[in-house]
Amino acid sequence: MVSRVTAPLGRSLARIGLTPNAVTVIGTVGVVAGALYFYPRGELYAGSVVVTVFVLFDMLDGAVARASDRASAFGAFLDSSLDRIADAAILAGLMWWFVSGGEDPLLAGLTLFCLVSGFMVSYLKARAEGLGVNCDVGVAERTERLVVLLVSVGLGELGVPYILAGGLWVLAAMNLVTVLQRLLETRARLDEVATADGPGVDEPAAEN
Repeated sequence: MVSRVTAPLGRSLARIGLTPNAVTVIGTVGVVAGALYFYPRGELYAGSVVVTVFVLFDMLDGAVARASDRASAFGAFLDSSLDRIADAAILAGLMWWFVSGGEDPLLAGLTLFCLVSGFMVSYLKARAEGLGVNCDVGVAERTERLVVLLVSVGLGELGVPYILAGGLWVLAAMNLVTVLQRLLETRARLDEVATADGPGVDEPAAEN
């Protein structure tokens, strides 16, 4: 259903000469600029609208890659890397507001926890795949995290009671549950691999 919308847009962007990597970079720059400009000023609704527009634009890089037959491993690597920067900018801008104009140290700390735990969600999947096992479980993929965060932040400025704090607490809980799910899943799958390989297999070196 999503591809029915993104495919024609991807073909249009490819026809005007945009590459998949250019779409990725433009989307990330827009998210970072919108989050770090609007959120620290307390303009949470406007910031959420701008960020959402560029997040949706960033989703078109895959459609452009398919339309122009320019999919590449580096493109996937770049997209994943810049997604982390975009996510960090959103939460950093929000935390900046809580520390300064919002004057809410509790929510600032909660936002910091969401930032760190969100990075852990992504890192655990990448690290598991680096060890040769799949780890795609969890209740908080990036899409779900962004939906919860942007909706709660945007509606928070419109006066919906408790929505901003509630959204952050929900996001923190989702991240924590997903981290635990991925830790347990990765351990189980690595144990399966070790059992299948038999005794005498060396443990992989820890990452510095």
